[in-house]
Amino acid sequence: MSFFTKIFTKQSKEEVKMNTMNIGIILGSTREGRVSPQVGEWLKGIADKRGDANYEIIDIAEFQLPFMGTTDGTEPGIAAWNEKLASLDGFVFVVAEYNHSISGALKNALDLAREAWNNKAAGIVSYGSTGGARAAEHLRGIMGELMIADVRTHPTLSLFTDFENGSVLKPQDLHLDNVNLMLDQVNAWSGALKTLR
Repeated sequence: MSFFTKIFTKQSKEEVKMNTMNIGIILGSTREGRVSPQVGEWLKGIADKRGDANYEIIDIAEFQLPFMGTTDGTEPGIAAWNEKLASLDGFVFVVAEYNHSISGALKNALDLAREAWNNKAAGIVSYGSTGGARAAEHLRGIMGELMIADVRTHPTLSLFTDFENGSVLKPQDLHLDNVNLMLDQVNAWSGALKTLR
């Protein structure tokens, strides 16, 4: 196909969908009373308006993952988790801060996959008393080992100013620009890294 043919030929809906990035919004907490589903829905609402990727909320709680090393690893949830990750081109982690780090459930979910993470991009949206910044920094180190390229822009939500009574998400408008910039970076890097997979 010539250069001019590519420019003037409309892609079919199927071709557009095939070329569109699939980005998973991973809820990083399984705790009773968690707020990560609210953050995930808010984030997906912003993302879906962009029309630049297929965004999907991935709740690790739904996979019923055993703790790594406590079973023979044949549980169907582990296989389903790896299959889901393999179908994605990039990720946005919704991260709660627990004792200056990520939740045990998220660390376990990260550890129960390997190749499915490799050569993909990820962004982070964190929350906590200090915006979840310390958890995000721990997550960046883990992502480096799993060959996930983490993007620079990092929206942080404060339990004091972005949540009513620490439990109902009411984000400040200022986060919108950061979320969109982070998604720009995740999509660009996901597309670039696709050539390595």
